[in-house]
Amino acid sequence: MADIAGTLRTGKLARLGLLDDAAQEDAAALLAAIGDLETVRVLFVDQHGILRGKTLVASALGSAFTSGIAAPSTLLLKDTSHRTVFPVWSPDAGIASGPMQGANDILLVPVPTTFRRLPWSPHSAWIFCDTVFRDGTAIPFSSRRVLQTAIDQLADEGMSATIGLEVEFHIFQLLDPALAHADTTMPARPPQTQALAQGYQFLTETRYGEVEEVLDQLRRAAQDLGLAVRSVEIEMGPSQFEFTFDPAGPMEQADALVMFRTMVKEVCARRGLHATFMPKPRVENAAASGWHIHQSVCDIKTGANLFMPNADQNLTSQASGWIAGLLAHASESCLLTSPTVNGYKRYQPFQLAPNRIVWGHDNRGAMVRGLFGYGDAASRVENRAPDTAANPYFALAAQLVSGLRGITAELNAPPPSADPYGDGSTALPSTLGQAIDAFAASPLYRETFGDECVDYLVRLKGAEWDRYLNAVSEWEQAEYFSLY
Repeated sequence: MADIAGTLRTGKLARLGLLDDAAQEDAAALLAAIGDLETVRVLFVDQHGILRGKTLVASALGSAFTSGIAAPSTLLLKDTSHRTVFPVWSPDAGIASGPMQGANDILLVPVPTTFRRLPWSPHSAWIFCDTVFRDGTAIPFSSRRVLQTAIDQLADEGMSATIGLEVEFHIFQLLDPALAHADTTMPARPPQTQALAQGYQFLTETRYGEVEEVLDQLRRAAQDLGLAVRSVEIEMGPSQFEFTFDPAGPMEQADALVMFRTMVKEVCARRGLHATFMPKPRVENAAASGWHIHQSVCDIKTGANLFMPNADQNLTSQASGWIAGLLAHASESCLLTSPTVNGYKRYQPFQLAPNRIVWGHDNRGAMVRGLFGYGDAASRVENRAPDTAANPYFALAAQLVSGLRGITAELNAPPPSADPYGDGSTALPSTLGQAIDAFAASPLYRETFGDECVDYLVRLKGAEWDRYLNAVSEWEQAEYFSLY
């Protein structure tokens, strides 16, 4: 153990200040207890919330803590089709703060507290990493850095956030995995599937009994990863399910959601099933999936929930300001909470998803649902606009930054709406293009995360939007191919 600690203390990461004393102690304990493990998947969360990385043999993990792991910088420059959309072969790759020309390397810095043995692959484990430039300087649009910036801003005001997760998704039986050579395009052709269970039978016991074996396996795997599962539910649509989790801090919950999404897809794949967190799958009768972010703010010194109302049941100034901030910055935040073309097809009236920028008391049609009660330490708000395809680090950063700005600017929430689909309030963006424009013009996000981070995401998602606009749809083919 002492030898391991000494090696870590003199390693490159420690010299660059990227592995502090606490992380060195955690890493040394981890390496000393690695036991019969064969492989470790050294991973980072990319700009889309997808895990990427390399698999090391267990005996090589020590080098990851001393020197880091090199990975191509282009992994941070790809859109959702896995195309690199920045000009890395030109003198100016479009990234100002660090070198990304020629598909050169960035550095992965393991975070020891994220180490998890994989219950569905017991010879292997995960560990998540921060990403930095090769000289150790920060990458301004790194997922974990963006969220940490928001957490630090909240702490500077004497507050911390508590986040609760509700995550909806689908599991389908796999009929054709689309592995023919003609299917291996960018992006690959989608597999052919059928429902795992019929619907619509929201929260019915018999439907749960039919799929209990699969849901039990997912629940046990989640719990073995250390995820605090609270409930397992049959959702509205056929083959649609929901897991909820105990409240925790923002970084812990962002890590948890990435782990959960990846675990579900990997475990289901081993069973010949296809799991998807796509917001609105294009299959008959599918219901849209949302990611409902419950959030409250506590005083760091006292631990008191600053959203809990007094006996008069009026909103506290912090709760009022937080709601007002979420509403005021809703449009510009949508790129972070609903980052795909598909996500905006979920914003439909009377579908338990919002389509307008309003809040309401315990109203599931409102964008922000207020859940407050005198003496209720769980008093909170729920943002129902995000979807399950979001990068959770970016989405949670959006909540903290928007809500905090509402408090510091002393904004007041408008009156709650009882008619969230018809009261004439401002509509949420209806397309990814509108969300990109709103985010690009946001003084809040440029001030908080910097022009480079904003411009990076605008360019990245703009490439995705342009590909969508240039694709000829089935609707166009049916409408015009025979008519003209």
